[in-house]
Amino acid sequence: MAEKLKIIPLGGLDEIGKNITVLEYGKDMIVVDCGVGFPDEDMYGVDLVIPDFSYLVANQKKLRGMFITHGHEDHIGSIPYCMQQVNCPIHGTAMTNGLIKLKLEEHGLASTVKLHTHKPGDIVKAGCFSVEFIHVNHSIADAVAFAIRTPVGTVVFTGDFKIDPTAKDGMIDLARLGELGNEGVLALLADSTNVERQGYTPSETVVAESLDRQFKNCDQRIIVTTFASNMHRIQAVLATAHRYGRKVAVSGRSMENMLKVAQELGYLKVPAGTIVELGAIKSLPKNKVVIVSTGSQGENMSALYRMAFSTHKQVDITSGDRIIISASAIPGNEKAVSRIINELYRKGAEVVYEKSEGLHVSGHACQEELKIIHGLVKPKFFIPVHGEQRHLQIHGKLAVSMGLAPRHVHIGEIGTVFELSGKTCKVNGTVPAGKVFVDGTGVGDVGSVVLRDRKHLAQDGMIVVCVNISSQDGSVISGPDIITRGFIYVKESEELMDELREVAMEAIDRCSRKRSRDWTTIKSAIKNDLSGYLYKHTKRNPMILPVIMEI
Repeated sequence: MAEKLKIIPLGGLDEIGKNITVLEYGKDMIVVDCGVGFPDEDMYGVDLVIPDFSYLVANQKKLRGMFITHGHEDHIGSIPYCMQQVNCPIHGTAMTNGLIKLKLEEHGLASTVKLHTHKPGDIVKAGCFSVEFIHVNHSIADAVAFAIRTPVGTVVFTGDFKIDPTAKDGMIDLARLGELGNEGVLALLADSTNVERQGYTPSETVVAESLDRQFKNCDQRIIVTTFASNMHRIQAVLATAHRYGRKVAVSGRSMENMLKVAQELGYLKVPAGTIVELGAIKSLPKNKVVIVSTGSQGENMSALYRMAFSTHKQVDITSGDRIIISASAIPGNEKAVSRIINELYRKGAEVVYEKSEGLHVSGHACQEELKIIHGLVKPKFFIPVHGEQRHLQIHGKLAVSMGLAPRHVHIGEIGTVFELSGKTCKVNGTVPAGKVFVDGTGVGDVGSVVLRDRKHLAQDGMIVVCVNISSQDGSVISGPDIITRGFIYVKESEELMDELREVAMEAIDRCSRKRSRDWTTIKSAIKNDLSGYLYKHTKRNPMILPVIMEI
């Protein structure tokens, strides 16, 4: 039988973030993007969520390269973790590779991983695949889409994009996408993040105009927080500050790193004398200062968070400071952002954050822009990516409204194997895929069982029962002693503690009468009896850990 093209999303479906997709044909395989996801509220202690790379590890001899659409964390954040398990050339644009290089250096991999830098229009050969870089607009510089030529047809992968006719780096290359559509496109994989929104995504120039209004006639210190990766936004802040005679200081490690890379590569034009060291702002009048900081998502260790809660070593929020939050809260971060805003108000600052102020625009295409892409590319098959289930389903319906037959729209899950010939597309099984948790320096050592225990501890606390038993006759020498953490305040619950000791002692005596000397049996009896008693009297279910010492 003739070989078929396999398209396998290992992430980015039924979720926001963790984007990674495999294309495989015969003995060749390439990967598009390799991002991280961010932990949910119930993932206690987890720092990052990365894809399961086991399918790549099992097929690393086929791996011909990794192609990256742009430099956001949800598209590059997992690269160091992947490169520790498989090593292949990485292909990206200059800005993207600059950010990837920083990550590889942090993990000690810069000397072992090959980065190849390309520009829009370049075509890269990788085994049987041929990958063309196509310029798109997004909220980070140097974003691209890919036209991937395979033995069975061309696959267009949009990456994250929007259509911005006034973009500083030029409008998305719609002409090239139209040419590809006329040549014939087998499959389109398109960004679904903003598919619920009607109309068009506003241009970044809207934000520049809003920033000018906020700076004009302001005689106080201005602090702007935004996504560190949005160089167009930061460029607008620098230009506006220079126009009103203000100096700009930067606070936050990720912001400092991003500015360094962007300046080195020429993506950020800094007016002479505009940027100063953070420590120098104390000697300047407040109406001559702008601070650009991290913290637009309420992150606990970010610069804005530390300013708001008075733990920043160099900046104290004072009455009259104007705080401009030029970003929207990512779903799940709303409470953290609100907490910072409330604290800033408490300190007497003026906080400007409403969407009506035009201080943020999305980097993702809305419905009308998506329709334009579908109309230009005219794919035979469509696979929506980069979104939760509702995004994928709505995008599928949008494709049908553009004339695509419903049977040619395929919505899958991570690990789904889509098999394509020149005429057909069907699902043919799954491969290993899922979430791997990063906790500190540990990768994958925190699994569902550990998370379940952490959740249990967080919700109900813990009780430890310690008892010393004679090795001669099994009698109790001392105890049982009850230690609690996160369950009750012991000094105010002495009666309950005495009752718990009695319940534990009765369980031990019962096992002794049965002449059971099996510690597992005794522990189980203590645990079951205490659990039943506690739930009956308190309606709570703490974790119970019996500890038996044989003396």
